[in-house]
Amino acid sequence: MKLHEYQSKFRFAEFDIPIPQGKIATTPEQAYAIADEIGGPVVVKAQVLVGGRGKAGGVKLAKTPDEAMQQAQAILGMDIKGLEVTKVLIDPAAEIVDEVYLGITTDRAARRTVLIASGEGGVDIEEVAATTPEKIVKMHIDPFLGIRRYQTHDIANRVGIHRENWKEFYQIAKGLYDCVLASDATLAEINPLVLTGEGTLLAVDGKMVIDDNALNRQPELAAQRDTSDEPEAETKARESHLSYIKLDGEIGCMVNGAGLAMATMDVVKLYGGTPANFLDIGGGAKAETVATALEIILSDPNVKAVLFNIFGGITRCDEVAKGILAALEEVKPDVPMIARLVGTNEKEGRELLAEAKMITAETLSEAAKLAVQAAQSA
Repeated sequence: MKLHEYQSKFRFAEFDIPIPQGKIATTPEQAYAIADEIGGPVVVKAQVLVGGRGKAGGVKLAKTPDEAMQQAQAILGMDIKGLEVTKVLIDPAAEIVDEVYLGITTDRAARRTVLIASGEGGVDIEEVAATTPEKIVKMHIDPFLGIRRYQTHDIANRVGIHRENWKEFYQIAKGLYDCVLASDATLAEINPLVLTGEGTLLAVDGKMVIDDNALNRQPELAAQRDTSDEPEAETKARESHLSYIKLDGEIGCMVNGAGLAMATMDVVKLYGGTPANFLDIGGGAKAETVATALEIILSDPNVKAVLFNIFGGITRCDEVAKGILAALEEVKPDVPMIARLVGTNEKEGRELLAEAKMITAETLSEAAKLAVQAAQSA
């Protein structure tokens, strides 16, 4: 789950990371009031979950409250990479002397959290990695020791931070690490972390990504979720407790079990088809769950055939069949549907589907072939 810049920075502040004391505005009038309260030049920043806001015209400097109102009026409602700007962050403008990048993420290969820093702040870290990788400094963090002061001093020296700011840099790096742990974040970055004209460090931009699997223990963060950047079907699936990811293919897949779902997608590809989604209805799914899942699959206009691959262990095949039939009554699909039901009550499930004149198969290979043929014919 991605957090907006303002959400990320407000979260950073809870861990004693210095940020500009800005506020959110949803109208030009609010932007005027905030700028007037700040009492100096401000930066008006579009809050959307994509990069490149500045290049798209979503970040503007305003010297007066009137200018802030005008800039907010121009930015609000703007389309940035397909997302509409509905709010802007009004931050006090900072005198920037120098910029660095500071981020923490997970290095899966090393099985450690890694701190990443670069003297090239304000630039996409991916661009730096591609063009000048030698300017990126990495440090793996021991989970039992955390961040040590001598480590941050070494990093600060290598990315060009002045010695008088090393203590402050340590406190920011430690705060960022504490924030990552407390938030179950998979990524937290400050880009840029700037040296101001007053000689202090300030996090003027921020980004956080929270692990979806940990949101059950992060209710405050989960409540901040903005679904504007994700497909509507994925939002509906999450609300229904379904694991769904939209893909670019034309064969919709409904499977119970993540491993079986991936295997089903592989077999579909083996026979020349392309899966339209990953969808795991999980164990013990009832008829209502299956009906919702099918509605989500069929909401994709690219789907030309639907393949059900159900292994009935905890999930009974007749319950799945009832869910399929219930969904058919509501959605009225016009695409062929192929079902492979094996396991608990498979006979009863097949009989129910046979009565509805659906195509059934006994093996995954047979079902995948039928689905690919049906999609190609369509």
